[in-house]
Amino acid sequence: MTLIKGKVWKFGDNINTDVMAPGFVFNAPWEEVRRVVLHIHPKFTREAKPGDVIVAGKNWGCGSSREQAPANLKKLGMGCVVAESFGRIYFRNSVAIALPSIVCPGVSEAFNEGDELELELESAQVRNVTRGTEIKGEALSKDMLGIIAKGGIIPALREKLKIKKLGSFAKPRNQ
Repeated sequence: MTLIKGKVWKFGDNINTDVMAPGFVFNAPWEEVRRVVLHIHPKFTREAKPGDVIVAGKNWGCGSSREQAPANLKKLGMGCVVAESFGRIYFRNSVAIALPSIVCPGVSEAFNEGDELELELESAQVRNVTRGTEIKGEALSKDMLGIIAKGGIIPALREKLKIKKLGSFAKPRNQ
């Protein structure tokens, strides 16, 4: 069982990938990028710590298909994102880089910013430790959980194909 625990940072509906990965910092050093990830919440940009979690409304990660959006959150050390719903491409990208993202109807009402969240990843059971309440999210498929457990789609493919390094000349070990 994978248990994720952390302090909640709360966001509303329709949070676009552009605020998770602003285009004007694509080629900037990480220290510059980290100061503008989710800049719509200035306290988050200054105070978010590894292990914290995000609780969001509907359509989290809508907008462009920026792979950097979930990657930036993972690089910040966010433990997971639990939202009412996700933009389709954001959700796929988050699984691909092993950032747990769980759909959980009612999560916006169940948490206040600063509450402590516990997520049992395999069952998608979400607890508000602060309030002593619990709600059920939508469990990820066995394949998605496997990708997350292996650290993302690239490590999962390496293992499946028995490849040391993925690249244009990579060959399976047994050849």
